[in-house]
Amino acid sequence: MQPFTAQVIEIIKSIPEGKVMTYGQVAALAGSPRAARQVVRILHSMSEKHRLPWHRVVNKQGEIALSDEWHRSLQQSLLEEEGVYLNLSKRIDLTIYQA
Repeated sequence: MQPFTAQVIEIIKSIPEGKVMTYGQVAALAGSPRAARQVVRILHSMSEKHRLPWHRVVNKQGEIALSDEWHRSLQQSLLEEEGVYLNLSKRIDLTIYQA
């Protein structure tokens, strides 16, 4: 496993319940601020294997980035169970919920 990948996994695991991080924030903390898309790939391919709280990672606008409606609803439900709510514009207020 590449060091960046290992860092991303540890950062995602460390996101506290009731908080979110953006893909770019995770990438920057892992040492590569321009690697947000790589964070997406890591989440897609390794969430299950590493039991990552994938639902706590959103885009830079505070939106759920998944296009599949079923997964989008699942992510929203998981976040709401932790007390993270989307506003009427379907965005998470990052000033409140960002880790």
